[in-house]
Amino acid sequence: MRVGILGGTFNPPHLGHLVCAQEAYDQLGLDRVVLMPAGQPPHKAIAADPGAEARHELCRLAIGGDERFAVSRLELDRPGRSWTVDTLTSLHDDSPQDDLIFIVGGDMARSLPTWREPEAVLELATLAVAERAGAEREDIRGELRALPTARGERVRFFDMPRVDVSSSLVRERVATGRPIRYLVPDAVAEAIAQNGWYRA
Repeated sequence: MRVGILGGTFNPPHLGHLVCAQEAYDQLGLDRVVLMPAGQPPHKAIAADPGAEARHELCRLAIGGDERFAVSRLELDRPGRSWTVDTLTSLHDDSPQDDLIFIVGGDMARSLPTWREPEAVLELATLAVAERAGAEREDIRGELRALPTARGERVRFFDMPRVDVSSSLVRERVATGRPIRYLVPDAVAEAIAQNGWYRA
């Protein structure tokens, strides 16, 4: 199987995440895209975090019954920080026959050389870069040239429609009592309201 991995804090998941997953699925010929909510991100605290279980539940609600997508608990159940190389190693060990495609935005792709064991990341998975305005392919390729494994087919690009919504925007709107419908799936909006998550 060709399995896409879309990692993030998903705090909360929004329509931009789902559009990204859909475009990767469609353009890269994937069999499934797995949302991978982070347990403890290595480099930053999670702002206004309702907790790992809440973020996992919001991801589950976000994908609804869409059979193209799934949600993993791997990083939530593993103690310690959520390093990408550890996640990909676990996935590879569990299903060595799968072709792993790690989905990132342009900014994340540029920072890959600073990650823990970036060469190993590219040996374990193809990097699929969602290209949006301001993220030029040649600029990204230039940033990755220091990594020998970043050449050839280990880095792929796909087109991402511009969706001007972010998790921080959603949190800010909830905190100030503004509506978030049409920015997140309805089930996500309902769960946030029912549980009082992200209120000021």
